[in-house]
Amino acid sequence: MKTFNQLLVLSSIAVFNFSCEKSTSEEFEEVNGNVETKLISSIDVASAEDSDDSANILFSYNNDLQLTSIFDGTETTNFTYEDGDLSNVTGNVENGNVEELYESPYDAFETGQIEEYDDNGNPSVIKFIEYDYDYMTGEEEVVYYTAEISYDDKPNPFYKTAEAAGMIAVLDQIKLNFVEAPQAEEIVRAKALFPNNNPSQVVYKNEEGEIEYTINMSYTYDGDYPTAATVSSASADGSDSETYLTTFTYVGD
Repeated sequence: MKTFNQLLVLSSIAVFNFSCEKSTSEEFEEVNGNVETKLISSIDVASAEDSDDSANILFSYNNDLQLTSIFDGTETTNFTYEDGDLSNVTGNVENGNVEELYESPYDAFETGQIEEYDDNGNPSVIKFIEYDYDYMTGEEEVVYYTAEISYDDKPNPFYKTAEAAGMIAVLDQIKLNFVEAPQAEEIVRAKALFPNNNPSQVVYKNEEGEIEYTINMSYTYDGDYPTAATVSSASADGSDSETYLTTFTYVGD
């Protein structure tokens, strides 16, 4: 299970139909107000159908409460700092958004193009390419799918943890427009996809607008932060369905 961009959750394009003058931190505070700082210490994901299909992601911090590592049971991402600022990230730095966490068959968050944002500045529609096999011609056909994302009226629970990793400071330096000098594509994508709120549903649709697959996330909250979630994912034809039970713990719990 991949973990780095869980900090940037929805935890990630060559073209953006968006231009933003506000920083990531300004947008988050405008939408959510003054949010209490809680740093994630672990995320436990367990399949309700298969006890072997589970993961425990551990977050470690130094004495200054800077994030130093994320361990997913197999691989580790390490964060190093110089003069208090993030200087390097090494190890497992692959994408690890909600699609990875709950084994979606699609990778819209990794490869797609953002089409729309909602009123809170959350990415709400992502367009991405899929390949359908044409049995008549024996060839694969390029088709365009969309992922439609809905959110709870709660802050992104990864924001303060990303801030403790120095990632918000990095994102604050990025401007999503074409008058700026070229910037690292991975960081630009991370900023574009960074939500201000907590995602609660992802609906995947084909070119005809028909639902192909859905992920629903139902959270239990303690104030602004989730403590648990029941996550159900299912294909529209009923051939594939999963339920996951997720538990969040925080530093000091």
